Amino acid sequence: MKKTILTFTTLFFAIICVNAQSDSSKPAASANSTTQTIYIDGYYRADFGGLQSNNKTSFTNSNNALQLGMASYKVDQTFGKFAGTVDLGFGKRAEEFSYNDRGLATAVKQAYISYAPNSVIKFTLGKWATHIGYELLDAYSNRNYSMSYGFSYGPFFHTGLRADIALGGKTAMMVGVAEPTDITSAKVEGKIAIAQLSTASSDDKLKAFLNYQGGKDKSQFDVVLNAAITDQLGFNYDGTVCNLAGTNWSSNAIYFNYDASTKVGFALRSELFNDSKGAVGVGTSIFQNTLSANIHFNKFTIIPEIRLDNANDKVFVNGTNVKSFGSGSFLIAAVYKFK
Repeated sequence: MKKTILTFTTLFFAIICVNAQSDSSKPAASANSTTQTIYIDGYYRADFGGLQSNNKTSFTNSNNALQLGMASYKVDQTFGKFAGTVDLGFGKRAEEFSYNDRGLATAVKQAYISYAPNSVIKFTLGKWATHIGYELLDAYSNRNYSMSYGFSYGPFFHTGLRADIALGGKTAMMVGVAEPTDITSAKVEGKIAIAQLSTASSDDKLKAFLNYQGGKDKSQFDVVLNAAITDQLGFNYDGTVCNLAGTNWSSNAIYFNYDASTKVGFALRSELFNDSKGAVGVGTSIFQNTLSANIHFNKFTIIPEIRLDNANDKVFVNGTNVKSFGSGSFLIAAVYKFK
């Protein structure tokens, strides 16, 4: 216990971070309010090799079939200095997100309460989406529908206690202690420390996040950079390296987003994923490129997508059931956000 407290205290002063992904990363306002977010998504995916197993990332594990991604309901309520969030999801996407849970527990994407004694600090207790990485669980929050390798093999969520602290201007930090990665209850011994530093330019066109999680035999450092080059063109970068019991994997991904109009946008993701040491079982390096369109009809968005993955080793299978260096797929997704 003393070692855990010492580690957490050291990280509190040495690693200055704030939560980028979670909706509760800033001290809550004192106004009373209730907001709801409801959406549903589904997709059809066709693997060029005709095999589901060619997909090695999260949430699109199907071939030649219509699939429900997730139906989601989220409510956020603020009452004075207190706030609470319940975020529920139903479908394969939610089940894979909470893969260590069983039964109805897989439907709980997030559930946490917060207390902000002042405008500088806020404490949060519960389960929340990870601060690590650029991509998010909810389909409407991403420009690409399929997920990166960095997202798929990184943490999905944390369960624990954290403090979000405003440092002045656009700079803030978060530090916390949580159960092991993607664990809702204390089924596994050992806690992890989580932390992040965020800052931004005065006009918010440039943002930077330094993220961390670490515990016994595991540590991960992650950097996310966001740049709004013009009103139509954006650039994002997510670089991460994770050490697991003497071995490691890494991911470097860049994202170019271009909006031709308010109705049509395009997103290109290029990622170099390295698991040549077999830390997460892939056993090779993969360069993947994903081009997606976002076609908006008010609350309804259609996402047609082409994805090409090329590996250093023959880890895919082609249409004639022969091992191959490369894999490709076509996907079309639909997302409807009620509110």
